[in-house]
Amino acid sequence: MSWAVVFGLLAALLLLLLLTRRRTRRPGEPPLDLGSIPWLGHALEFGKDAAGFLTRMKEKHGDIFTVLVGGRHVTVLLDPHSYDAVVWEPRSRLDFHAYAVFLMERIFDVQLPHYNPGDEKSKMKPTLLHKELQALTDAMYTNLRTVLLGDTVEAGSGWHEMGLLEFSYGFLLRAGYLTQYGVEAPPHTQESQAQDRVHSADVFHTFRQLDLLLPKLARGSLSAGDKDRVGKVKGRLWKLLSPTRLASRAHRSRWLESYLLHLEEMGVSEEMQARALVLQLWATQGNMGPAAFWLLLFLLKNPEALAAVRGELETVLLGAEQPISQMTTLPQKVLDSMPVLDSVLSESLRLTAAPFITREVVADLALPMADGREFSLRRGDRLLLFPFLSPQKDPEIYTDPEVFKYNRFLNPDGSEKKDFYKDGKRLKNYSLPWGAGHNQCLGKGYAVNSIKQFVFLVLTQFDLELITPDVDIPEFDLSRGHLLGATIIRKRQFSHQAAPAGIGDQVQLGRKCFEPTFVFIFFLFFLSSSRNTKVGNTLMELT
Repeated sequence: MSWAVVFGLLAALLLLLLLTRRRTRRPGEPPLDLGSIPWLGHALEFGKDAAGFLTRMKEKHGDIFTVLVGGRHVTVLLDPHSYDAVVWEPRSRLDFHAYAVFLMERIFDVQLPHYNPGDEKSKMKPTLLHKELQALTDAMYTNLRTVLLGDTVEAGSGWHEMGLLEFSYGFLLRAGYLTQYGVEAPPHTQESQAQDRVHSADVFHTFRQLDLLLPKLARGSLSAGDKDRVGKVKGRLWKLLSPTRLASRAHRSRWLESYLLHLEEMGVSEEMQARALVLQLWATQGNMGPAAFWLLLFLLKNPEALAAVRGELETVLLGAEQPISQMTTLPQKVLDSMPVLDSVLSESLRLTAAPFITREVVADLALPMADGREFSLRRGDRLLLFPFLSPQKDPEIYTDPEVFKYNRFLNPDGSEKKDFYKDGKRLKNYSLPWGAGHNQCLGKGYAVNSIKQFVFLVLTQFDLELITPDVDIPEFDLSRGHLLGATIIRKRQFSHQAAPAGIGDQVQLGRKCFEPTFVFIFFLFFLSSSRNTKVGNTLMELT
């Protein structure tokens, strides 16, 4: 027998031992469920239907348990009263860095030297708050008018058909790109605005090609043709967002200036800066459009909700100092005086935002539960929160949790409702579409303002109607992060000269959709890192 055969048999035996070695539950640890398949454990069930699988595990084991997923042991916590013990735990004990690295290198080909997410966040945070937030909000309103109203004027009067997701995603990402990355250099004329519309449309359509291929890219299942397309699309985006090309653009956000300075201070090459800017385009703009799509669709399918929002917007317009056609900004105090729209947004996010909040267990630790129990977590495991199941879909917290109720987050007096209960105790974390703790989304204020401005313009400037008004709300496939079914609308811009004073009777409405690819990418992260696949860096937690 040759030495090669001997070594082969020994390697096979070692692999068999590794696959069949079974972890056992130690005293004080959460319930352990390894599944029936060595090494894979519950990976197939998790990947097929994460929400359904975790619901079954909760029914079997309670609100904390550990499962084997692709060679990794993942402790799942589904008690919202206990979430703060996780999201505020120091990074020296529970860390997000590994998932961030995976997104940066594996998906976007970004490698940053000496990357420190905490340092980066502290530098970028001031660019998204206070007066800088107001500057972003004002610029976003201007750019929304440029792309949304300008495209309609160029298309001509009358009805035009398009998909609601394309409508929402396209216009919000295009306006967001112009807001953060800059517009055509002065003088600002109708011609320069037309160039902004053409350029931003090019960026969106190129970005969307990559966006649609992200699930395949994450799981490494691209065909030869797909790989070629991904390479070409990434190359095109890197050119469009290269620092040299962006240098000539005017009114660039302070966020962009600060981020580029941060990259330069780290010694990042211009080529790698362009790649990082593509990642940031996805990170900062990739969820607003789909979220607005869901919101508009819920309104279009719920006439009572639509009437309530329209009534609120009529009140806003009656109190405005100038006609809407002359409004150059929507002041923050106006945006903050839309409690009905706020409730609609909160409810649509409750039903559709499905992020995983994940941490790497850096050191053995004892996790305290709100009810007084304590569980031991092992170094090297992962800890996972899934707010989509609890609190967002918990029937003890929300009556009829699968039903859209536009006023669910309103008190009888019209103020914001913040009091929700589980097990007789008031919840601090009753909905977590923006993440929580150390990694709560820094751009929440910018995203909320942008979505509200978009909805304001759409409902005050356009007629919308579904091509098939009676069609069911399209199915959302959580496991693969995309929509099944299409939602087509017809739109036309109001003729404000001929329009009556009110807006309540002028608009017929539409349908729903959201796209959290993070669920699917997170599942792939389990499998990739469990095989010791080297992964890169990311810039913010997108939960």
